[in-house]
Amino acid sequence: MILFLTVSPKVHAEETYTIGTDVTYPPFEFANKDNKYVGIDIDLMNAIAKEEGFKVNIKELGFNAAVQSLQSRQIDGVIAGMSITPERQAKFDFSDPYYKTGVVMAVANNSKIKGLSDLKGKKVALKTGTAAADYARSQQKKYGFKTVTFDDSDNMYNDVTNGNSDATFEDVPVMKYAIKTGTKLKIVTKPAESGNYGFAVLKGENSELIQKFNHGLKVLKKNGEYKKITDRYLSTDTVNKQKKKSDEHTLGGLLKQNSSVLLKGLGQTLYLTVVGIIAATIFGVIFGLLGVLPNKFARGLSTTVIYIFRGLPLLVLALFIYNGIPSLTGTKIPAFIAGTITLMLNEGAYTAAFVKGGIESVDDGQMEAARSLGLPFGKAMKKVILPQGIKIMVPSFINQFIITLKDTSILSIIGILELTQTGKIIIARNLEGFKVWGIVALMYLIIITLLTWLSKYVEKKMNE
Repeated sequence: MILFLTVSPKVHAEETYTIGTDVTYPPFEFANKDNKYVGIDIDLMNAIAKEEGFKVNIKELGFNAAVQSLQSRQIDGVIAGMSITPERQAKFDFSDPYYKTGVVMAVANNSKIKGLSDLKGKKVALKTGTAAADYARSQQKKYGFKTVTFDDSDNMYNDVTNGNSDATFEDVPVMKYAIKTGTKLKIVTKPAESGNYGFAVLKGENSELIQKFNHGLKVLKKNGEYKKITDRYLSTDTVNKQKKKSDEHTLGGLLKQNSSVLLKGLGQTLYLTVVGIIAATIFGVIFGLLGVLPNKFARGLSTTVIYIFRGLPLLVLALFIYNGIPSLTGTKIPAFIAGTITLMLNEGAYTAAFVKGGIESVDDGQMEAARSLGLPFGKAMKKVILPQGIKIMVPSFINQFIITLKDTSILSIIGILELTQTGKIIIARNLEGFKVWGIVALMYLIIITLLTWLSKYVEKKMNE
């Protein structure tokens, strides 16, 4: 037995790292025709993990959300076409460069703009948090243009092709790939701010992961695997195949290609809505009832909670819970849990307001009559006031369900893959924004119509 223990090899569990990335940044990360995430960054990270003997859990968050999640320690690293800049090096530790890049300006094909000097008084579309956006802003005062920002590349490109903006700034390989695969833009400047992409971790943390990445990158470049990965997405054949996906440009083709992933996104939306509305109802009923108790502290607490969480924008609340709290406490909060808490607090505040209002709308004489008959406050509330108040509240409960369903779309900002986020990912591949958003809008309308019918049916039954 002793001999066995002496010679038996030790088995070590593979380290698993959570890596954040963008959602729409082809050819570095994008969803393919099977709606699976691929791209240079994705394949490179997976290949290095395999080479170095660790596992990765890649989360498609969007560039801005990924960077914020790294700062709040929700994830271990970011690989998302992230340029190495002095400003970022102050906050993050970067790997060795893995791809050379630069910034170019692009305009619509029919634009008469030929360079930066033509931008005076014009509007420029930028992507939040990118090196290209930083470069554009550094030139803004000199050339006198205005800026508008977007969270993803596709919406930024569309703003220019639709004529809402006059130009955009983007990294060279990304802009060239977008144009080759069908984006109706043209490059009008030479590359500026020549730089490199790097893999990033929080400064002073995960140095071992950076070392593994650097070593793996060297091995992949030496054995030719790195070139295979880049050629896989940048070769002429690959670009042509991406461009020829004509079946996705018809309504039937879109539905055939994406029905399963759209239904999955709808399922996530409904699941999040149901969990959120249950939590919000419990939260709302508790604080709504506190608001009608004959106690100054309880009433004050109810009023304060309703005021705070009804006053905060849902987007701000979601980012505060998902990124702000973890950065303060050091405790990770899963995106779904953060989303549920966000809905509970925001929708729960509105629920508390109409619960309180529904009870207060019952004539004061009802409570006085019940108390004069000897019923204590609690029993009078339960037997007399609440049955009348609930009838008033039911339509508001159903309406709040509908509002919660629509509000889930905002939670894509923290990486929840619900219906709206699913639509963004599909559009990033096929550029069929009008058709995809039409399908997504129809799906929302069908669910909302069914809920409206339910509201009217319940209201009718309760009034019979």
